Amino acid sequence: MIVGAISDIGLKRENNQDSMFASLEKDFPLFIVADGMGGHKAGDIASSMAVEGIINTLKNNKEKLDSENTIKSFIKEAVSSVNDKIYLRSFEKSECFGMGTTITLAYIYKSKIFIGHVGDSRAYLVRNNKILQITEDHTLVNELIKNGSITPDEAVNHPQRNMITRALGTSSSINMDFYTIEYHKDDILILCSDGLTNMIDENTILEVINQNKEKDMNLICNSLVTLAKENGGRDNITVIVIKFSDEVLK
Repeated sequence: MIVGAISDIGLKRENNQDSMFASLEKDFPLFIVADGMGGHKAGDIASSMAVEGIINTLKNNKEKLDSENTIKSFIKEAVSSVNDKIYLRSFEKSECFGMGTTITLAYIYKSKIFIGHVGDSRAYLVRNNKILQITEDHTLVNELIKNGSITPDEAVNHPQRNMITRALGTSSSINMDFYTIEYHKDDILILCSDGLTNMIDENTILEVINQNKEKDMNLICNSLVTLAKENGGRDNITVIVIKFSDEVLK
């Protein structure tokens, strides 16, 4: 795997409430993007708690992550645990009340990518010059699109387009989406916060990937952040890009 990762404050925010993790360990291929929300600095507390908690749970059980069932079980355990901790912390200090965070994580094992997802950060897969959104946004606007109340074009400028319907730490229990996909050689996986996807569309992301996929993945990350900022940079921007450059392990 070839990995690139960047988190940028953007142009409008006072602080970066995104957190991320991109492992450098071949035997612990974990990648996480979390986009915090809440009052001043509460969002970055929530996102950092989520990332650190998930890393700790999975790393402490690294030797047990040897099958689809155990990986799925430990990811669910990790997400549930950090949800509890963020939820309880939100009542301990007034400035943390109501804080929460999205989470989109990927763990790679043999030929498969295991993805846990809550909120509106996203995971994409680029294959054969096409881009596929793997995750589904947990937002009011997405619900309105699904029930036919609005069109995707209307969603772009909808006044409630940033309203999240599911996030870690905002309730005592959490429902996480889980995806398992097989990757092929030369596939590219993207994890990103909505600070990227609200500023540039999927076709632009794919264009940047195609122009630079034979180069350093950090170049792709930097190019995507630059474009998001040129288009306004209204939010923090976090991007992880992973190219599966080796033959697939079965």
